[in-house]
Amino acid sequence: MVFSSNVFLFLFLPIFLGLYYLSGNRYRNLLLLVASYIFYAWWRIDFLALFAAVTVFNYWIGLRIGAAGVRTKTAQKWLILGVVVDLCVLGYFKYANFGVDSLNAIIASFGLEPFIITHILLPIGISFYVFESISYIIDVYRGDTPATHNLIDFAAFVAIFPHLIAGPVLRFRDLVDQFNHRTHTIDKFAEGCTRFMQGFIMKVFIADSIAPIADHAFALADPTTGDAWLGALAYTAQLYFDFAGYSSMAIGLGLMMGFRFMENFRQPYISQSITEFWRRWHISLSTWLRDYLYISLGGNRGSTFATYRNLFLTMLLGGLWHGANFTYVIWGAWHGMWLAIERAMGVDAAPRAINPLKWAFTFLLVVVGWVIFRAENLDVAWRMYAAMFSFGDWRLSELASASLTSLQIYTLLLAYAVLAIFGIRQFFADPLGGAPKAKAAEEGGIALSASGAALSITPAYAVLIGRTLVLLLFVASVLKLSAQSFSPFLYFQF
Repeated sequence: MVFSSNVFLFLFLPIFLGLYYLSGNRYRNLLLLVASYIFYAWWRIDFLALFAAVTVFNYWIGLRIGAAGVRTKTAQKWLILGVVVDLCVLGYFKYANFGVDSLNAIIASFGLEPFIITHILLPIGISFYVFESISYIIDVYRGDTPATHNLIDFAAFVAIFPHLIAGPVLRFRDLVDQFNHRTHTIDKFAEGCTRFMQGFIMKVFIADSIAPIADHAFALADPTTGDAWLGALAYTAQLYFDFAGYSSMAIGLGLMMGFRFMENFRQPYISQSITEFWRRWHISLSTWLRDYLYISLGGNRGSTFATYRNLFLTMLLGGLWHGANFTYVIWGAWHGMWLAIERAMGVDAAPRAINPLKWAFTFLLVVVGWVIFRAENLDVAWRMYAAMFSFGDWRLSELASASLTSLQIYTLLLAYAVLAIFGIRQFFADPLGGAPKAKAAEEGGIALSASGAALSITPAYAVLIGRTLVLLLFVASVLKLSAQSFSPFLYFQF
């Protein structure tokens, strides 16, 4: 089941919210767990057993670590066991096919018979729930959170359906108090509805409309320079509006249930360095990699070389986390290389003024990286890069032109206009850090945002206009969704 479906909008969500608010506080976490398992089982009920097993295992490991004491040798042994088992589960389902295919390619080069194994299906959301489980047992070991004895609360945390499939990557220590006590108000519910509708518009109205531009460009056997750049720019916008739209919908659903999740995007395309980009893009993942991988590797506590090595390895493994493909590894290495270079150069990660040259260079690096991230394999990536940087024919090929529609082009232009307007506005309102200080929810203002960071509009007439516009666009997006058969999120594949 996905958020952008009529089943979710008109069946699952209304029934769940109705039962949720009719039940007492004592039973809401249990109801959330049951609903989340139904949500997950809608895809494949057989993988629900794996999901539950991983949850129970990490709950048990957490208890063992908690009983052994903070940072003791016994606790360390339990932690190692938990992390190894979690990574083995993730590795088997996510990388076994990739490993066997790579091994067969080597074997075939020597003229030997390849291994034959049954294709292993990747469980949806496994990367997210395994990472969240690992962060929990590490936090218990470090003493950042006590081991919970409430299996229902822990299982609900791992399974909570708003973020289950594609994040944000949550941490138990940040939500444990909200599981014990959270507020449910009309203002918070209204804020959640607005955030959900904004994310829905970003996904269905914008991302889905420009997706065919990128799909056709990457499918061309002989793209022109114009084809390749149009496809790269289209995918750059599509990925942002798709993934940030999902995150906004997840945050909105959380607010409807009284939870407040962390923001996952803060207008990353206004960044003036790759370092700043990773403080604005997929924030929950980048902070997870920093806290549990980069610091575990040694962070910046060793030599200068070790610091650069740790930065590079963190992003390399972060790229591999996205999928079992050399394209993701190279994409991670690309960002890791630039992070190390910027650290060596002492680049300011939180600039207070806009430098057009720094912004343009950073945006170019990001777009170039997205090409290999999107490419199905290295051959497709090479074909796109060759076309982009041959600077040959800037006209669109006949195949590309035939596949384009005016709506797609106008939507792509609208997407970049939205990015520019909201990006510049957020930069001056809040360059880097928390959301703007305005109290939109408490004062009746709305959050008009293409990134998840609130931008309040306090005049009553502006509030009314804004809410009406969001509602109308949401209705139009629902009608558009009804006209198409399926609208999956890009990050489901990770």
